[in-house]
Amino acid sequence: MNLLNLKSQTGDYSKIVKNLNYDLPIHYMFSNTQFEITKKYIQEFELTLDTEHAVGVMLTNFGQTILMEVTEITYEKSVVLVFKGKVNGQESTLIQHINQLNFLLTSVPIKKENPRRKIGFMVSEE
Repeated sequence: MNLLNLKSQTGDYSKIVKNLNYDLPIHYMFSNTQFEITKKYIQEFELTLDTEHAVGVMLTNFGQTILMEVTEITYEKSVVLVFKGKVNGQESTLIQHINQLNFLLTSVPIKKENPRRKIGFMVSEE
């Protein structure tokens, strides 16, 4: 059934869409859901580390591999995750569409001048 044709025939297809008897998978594609999944895996990974290592993220979407020392993760509704941290010692922000979400969790040695700290997971207030 083509919803665009349906709209031209009925003038409003929202009533028909409400009556569909199946769950649309779109709920799982929202950034807040992806945020919670990402948070769960990072926190589980953190538990495996010794006191001399912190979580690092290997980003592979740039034609090369980039190591980011993530300090904060947040999201913008409805399809963007935001990673803040350092790449090559420089403050960096990665704005990532959830369809592009693809990274490897790894351990990075803690530098003596920077004490170990867990990644902050920031939920926007909307």
